Amino acid sequence: MSVEPPSSDRPTGPPSGPLSGPAQPPSGPPSQPPSGGGTPEPGGPGPRRPWWRSAPRIAAITAVVVAAVVLAVVLSRGDGDGGTGQSGEVFLQAADKPGPDPFTDSTANDSSAPPATPSPPTGSTSSNELRGVDGGAPGLYGGTRNTSACDVEKQVDYLRSAPDKNKAFASVARVDAADVPAYLRSLTPVQLRLDTRVTNHGYVDGAATSYQAVLQAGTAVLVDERGEPRVRCACGNPLTQPVAQQGTLRRTGDSWPSYRSSDVVVVTPSQTIINVFVIYDAAGDEWVARHRGDDGDKDRRTHRPAKPTPSVSASTPTTPTTAETSTPETGTSEPTTSEPPTTEPETPDTSTPPPPPEEDTTTTSQSAPTEAAPSSPEL
Repeated sequence: MSVEPPSSDRPTGPPSGPLSGPAQPPSGPPSQPPSGGGTPEPGGPGPRRPWWRSAPRIAAITAVVVAAVVLAVVLSRGDGDGGTGQSGEVFLQAADKPGPDPFTDSTANDSSAPPATPSPPTGSTSSNELRGVDGGAPGLYGGTRNTSACDVEKQVDYLRSAPDKNKAFASVARVDAADVPAYLRSLTPVQLRLDTRVTNHGYVDGAATSYQAVLQAGTAVLVDERGEPRVRCACGNPLTQPVAQQGTLRRTGDSWPSYRSSDVVVVTPSQTIINVFVIYDAAGDEWVARHRGDDGDKDRRTHRPAKPTPSVSASTPTTPTTAETSTPETGTSEPTTSEPPTTEPETPDTSTPPPPPEEDTTTTSQSAPTEAAPSSPEL
């Protein structure tokens, strides 16, 4: 009987050598899977389950991620832009109203100066540009002869009786708290003759806040030696230069019939210190020379300036700079006048005989434009 050879793909027995021998199960119990590794798959121990597949861990991670996103959104919004100009909001303030968050009661004696009509700007202006007016221009401000637009001593008393407000006021004015009375007395009380853009500062929870504002013509203000408005007398609020806004401006607050956004100006500092302001008294229809820091007692009639309407030029408010960092809300803009100042006023307009001055006021140091007189009638 013949014997078939075994199939080539089936072994007939264990291979020869030291590894050969009967197959026996390993001694001892099988090794246990690591704790927390999950249930082994049939046929042998399964792989360890990843930590991120645990339901409690997934919930914890999700909560952390959501919290981080919410926090990022809140921080990106902040608590208000103050005077940084990011909101695009401008608050209109009527001359006779205190407005929001006043520092003091009103110290304004009069807020009735009629508005002036500014001359057309030189060059083109964009939506975020304002018309700049030199702080030393004759006729920029008005007032009543021998009458102070503001009661400065009352303003001093109000702040002296409220140390916290006095300190907040000083931080905006960039003076020591003890020097606030002297600072206020160094300013000159006048009235705006043009709707004027400023950074206004209210008082909230022991600190100064800031917002962009347009003050109506006729508003009683205190101006410094460069002609810049520094205090709004209807509320005692300190004022600084306006800052740039972004996007389309949203106007809120008061309104008045003569308001036109195209007529709003920003006062740029005079390049020379002003010793005498040439202001227009509408009640008496006369021009008045008012000494810097005087409450009107030394007022004298003076000649009508050759250019009674202040000239304007394009001026874009800037974002706050390190030069004005008394508070995070303040900012400055550089002078953008288009005409060089002089140290003497204009010669009188010979087309209209001026009233004789009560004393010689032709040697003032107020800055004045040097262009020829316009054909517009006297304001």
